[in-house]
Amino acid sequence: MNSPERRVIILGASNVVRSLPTVIETACSVWGRPLEILAAIGHGRSYGMTTTALGRTLPGIVQCDLWPEWQGRTQLPTAALVTDIGNDLLFGASPVQIAGWVRQCLEVLVARSERLIITELPLESVAPIGPRRFLFFRSMLFPRSRLTWDEALTRGKELNDRVLALAHEFHATVVKPQTDWYGFDPIHIIGPRQSEAWRHILASWTLEECFDASRSQRHLPWWRFARPKYREIFGVVQRCQQPSMCAADGTSLSVY
Repeated sequence: MNSPERRVIILGASNVVRSLPTVIETACSVWGRPLEILAAIGHGRSYGMTTTALGRTLPGIVQCDLWPEWQGRTQLPTAALVTDIGNDLLFGASPVQIAGWVRQCLEVLVARSERLIITELPLESVAPIGPRRFLFFRSMLFPRSRLTWDEALTRGKELNDRVLALAHEFHATVVKPQTDWYGFDPIHIIGPRQSEAWRHILASWTLEECFDASRSQRHLPWWRFARPKYREIFGVVQRCQQPSMCAADGTSLSVY
């Protein structure tokens, strides 16, 4: 088994989790394999708060163990992705507060990453849904949230403007989500569009000598079952040694 010579850092929430095998295979095809992947992800993941979704509790991304563990590892060429930034609006955080958490992440990422991508919020997909559909998804995905439709639009626009300003400050590549990536659900990329979407999102990582189109669709479904280093399930603490999973080619996945 080969040792990884490149590293990927992924910060995100449900869109990454729902299409994790596609994300990993796309990362390998554009940044080279094998990869050492460190990911702070999870359904309903917050950038700065401990949150619970469906009985599972995870720390905020800025508080998780990814950061000290990464700092303790050997320096490798690194590409990073910061995505799924809008969740915290539904948890009651302000755009200023969320941008502060993202800034904390970027300050570390920019110092140790060769390539950095930030995705905008999917505002064009969310804007047309209207208050009734918004209430439906808010109640289903974030049942404790009291964010109104008007507040979601106003705060979402402010947060996106702050994300764009941070991207400019930290010289990150900005990717704007495409409206045709989404269906009835305006914030989660639909299955038939996942390969296309992640290829578009990660395109700026591409290294000509690494790209191998013949291998770009060899998705390994078991990546989605990787367990994080720390979580609570209905109050019971669970710990898992990292990396959580390794592929035959040497690619490893550590989840936090």
